[in-house]
Amino acid sequence: MSTTNLQQNRDDWLTLVPHGQFVTRQWLLAQGVTLHAFDNAVKSAKLMPLTRGVYTRSDVPVAWQGVSASLNRVLDGPVYVGGLSALAQHGLAHYISFSTVIELYSPLPVPSWLGGLKIATSFNWHSTARIWDTSALLKSGSLKTISIHQGEWLLASPEQAFLEVLALVPSTISFEQADNIMQGLVNLSPRRLDSLLKACKHVQVKRLFFFFADRYQHAWRQKLHAEDYDLGAGKRSIVADGKLDTTYNITVPEIFHG
Repeated sequence: MSTTNLQQNRDDWLTLVPHGQFVTRQWLLAQGVTLHAFDNAVKSAKLMPLTRGVYTRSDVPVAWQGVSASLNRVLDGPVYVGGLSALAQHGLAHYISFSTVIELYSPLPVPSWLGGLKIATSFNWHSTARIWDTSALLKSGSLKTISIHQGEWLLASPEQAFLEVLALVPSTISFEQADNIMQGLVNLSPRRLDSLLKACKHVQVKRLFFFFADRYQHAWRQKLHAEDYDLGAGKRSIVADGKLDTTYNITVPEIFHG
């Protein structure tokens, strides 16, 4: 065997690191890569560190899509682009700039190294534990798989993304923002909304969803019935000094009342 072929075989494991994506050292070793081979790849600059314990190929920069795809490779559970970032990707939040901050959602805890990645984009990590029954969410078909070079990343549907936005009202997202977004959600799927509302564990989100949906009465609203979903019991104080909406028992800003 020639020296070139021998070297090629020695480097075959580098295909585990797709161009424009990353892996962790721990993950590579778990795939059977030897510590000696790994160290040689780092010393020869075939792999370069993005942060402590996280490595990428040296020839292609890592963009946010590559980060999302990589997270789904190296973590034991789904990680997807959701919330405002997903709405922007679907063109449904045109007044919200698709900034250098990407909203990632997952039932998993945030990796300690995520904030240290040396790339142009930063990420907000949202735990889905309070919002979704993960099994029911995955069965709903609401996550779209987007293919990139040797990998895939996941994107929440507009229906799912809006419900995730509502979980941030009013702490991060204002009533006015949520209302403006709902105004443009003319073509949502009532069938997907039905599945997602049943998968949603967040009572406040579901009440807010129907509150905003009632304001605009898009065609899909007529196919959903609030009584079909668990909206909990009792009042929910969403804003201090707000007015009580007696239909859904939530306090809302006075300008939205009546």
